[in-house]
Amino acid sequence: MIRVLGVAAAVIALANIARAQDSSVPVGSRAPSAVVQSLDGKDVDLSTYIGKGPVLLEFWATWCPNCHELEPQLLSLVKQYAGTVTFIGVAVSINESATRVEAYAKKHGFTHPIFYDTHGTASGAYDVPATSWVVVIDKTGKIVYEGVGGDQDLGAAVKKAL
Repeated sequence: MIRVLGVAAAVIALANIARAQDSSVPVGSRAPSAVVQSLDGKDVDLSTYIGKGPVLLEFWATWCPNCHELEPQLLSLVKQYAGTVTFIGVAVSINESATRVEAYAKKHGFTHPIFYDTHGTASGAYDVPATSWVVVIDKTGKIVYEGVGGDQDLGAAVKKAL
């Protein structure tokens, strides 16, 4: 009986951890605003991009292997949908600096806006569970896709917003 109760407690604890990791702003919700910083330190409100056309936000880090896996697909889509979809990189501030993020973006040929989440404001507003978290927002400001990991089909996600 004690063993069964111990196993049950462990299962409940693991379920609570899994739920905590799955937290995010629900698909179908209005995308929240959040202030991030440009790489030269100026405040930028993400809401200036929302509701003016489709937006893809990627919460990433220079040290993130899943982000590296997504990078070729993302850069291809940036070229493919130039002028139609706004792509925004939000670099998380864990083990990062704006200088490091800027150097990485230049080295890897990023042409889309890259911001730095200095205070974790955007990560908090979007309840970001991990790096490589992608949020796609339609032209009305509604979230139509969320996903994490290096094997996401970003092309299909963008099409949901068009």
